[in-house]
Amino acid sequence: MPIEITMPRLSDTMERGMIIKWNVKEGDAVSAGDNVADIETDKAIMEMQVFDDGRMARIVVPEGEMVEVGTLIAVLAENDEAIQDVAGAVSAGTPRVTAEKDAPETADADAGTTAASEPAPAAAGGRIKASPVARRLAEEHGIDLATLQGSGPGGRIVKRDVQRAVETGRETVAAVPPSARTPATTVTPTPVAATPAPPAALTTAVETIGGLQPGSVPLSNMRQTIARRLVEAKSTIPHYQVTVTFAMDALVGLRGTLNEQLTDQGVKLSINDFLVRGCALAIHHHPEFNASWGGDHLEIHAEVNIGLAIALPAERGGGLVVATIRQADRKSLRAISQDSKHLAQKARTRGLTIEEMSGATFTISNLGMFGVEHFTAIINPPNSAILAVGAALQKPVVRDGELAVGWEMSATLSLDHRIIDGASAARYLKTLKQLIENPATLLV
Repeated sequence: MPIEITMPRLSDTMERGMIIKWNVKEGDAVSAGDNVADIETDKAIMEMQVFDDGRMARIVVPEGEMVEVGTLIAVLAENDEAIQDVAGAVSAGTPRVTAEKDAPETADADAGTTAASEPAPAAAGGRIKASPVARRLAEEHGIDLATLQGSGPGGRIVKRDVQRAVETGRETVAAVPPSARTPATTVTPTPVAATPAPPAALTTAVETIGGLQPGSVPLSNMRQTIARRLVEAKSTIPHYQVTVTFAMDALVGLRGTLNEQLTDQGVKLSINDFLVRGCALAIHHHPEFNASWGGDHLEIHAEVNIGLAIALPAERGGGLVVATIRQADRKSLRAISQDSKHLAQKARTRGLTIEEMSGATFTISNLGMFGVEHFTAIINPPNSAILAVGAALQKPVVRDGELAVGWEMSATLSLDHRIIDGASAARYLKTLKQLIENPATLLV
């Protein structure tokens, strides 16, 4: 009996998902637990596993399409079934929802070529009609959308049109008889750029000799969700900030000594590892920093789980995810370091699971590695606070009444004023400052 694979709900708020990459082809054998596709959810790019053995009979939804949770995306044939029979039984009209409610990009299965197409029309305001995936792909390869002929519904430019231009270096308009061409369908061949342009996730305009050319860049599902949640957090939580400066001489010295002694064991502690443990231990003295707003009460959490804000690379759609180090108050610096590195690496390559991104009770956002000295961050609901950390820098400082060169680092707390008042924030920072400036206390 054929096994249907539908778009899974990979997060508690996920309504739609985009297939970024299929890791198998039709006809491939798969086993339970295999990662068959990378899915972009509203939170991150995550792996999709299968739970049965079989062979991939048909991939219904291609890469780059957005579909609703529960939509049929592929069908497996059991090992005793003929792939051709299973694939043929799948309706070619399987409904799915694209990012802009387009009809699916289909191909003529008999001829092996794309269906008849119409020239790509301009939308209102003169903007070329093209799918978001086609726009991203065209920008990556330096293809001018105005030179392409759309094969999608209503002449819309779709992914395969750009792929064809990339592969051939020119548009395949030769199939249209010269007598049938009009100024609207005449296309000037454009060579493919020798060097791909920066990913669309990072590019909002193209630099030209005369200046910047205006453009429109489609946003991924995840970035749209991030935008909505940031607006919601900023507009519903009464933010305020409190800043403190840490003297980092002792911590920088201790870190250097420990890393030197632990080199043979492959351990390299970061300043952020000390901060994670320090913030977790300080929470024990100030439980309101481990609380969430409950309307008519405060919800105090039993576990101290520190969230780490991780920036994703452009090739994974950019954006930001928060990875969770659970029970950070009970973990050693070595364990925190291992967890941090593992989560950051996985977030930037394969994607985090829902479990790895949920349950944070306090968040740290560190931009020190970029040389940033000071910034403020938006609270990650349902947390009551987030610590924005700058770089540890050598500066002229006053030590024991004398001018000297020392290490200092600035950190700013953004707080939910419904839960934490200014005096409580000051007391927490005082506790944290004592821990950071006396780092031996973080070792026991």
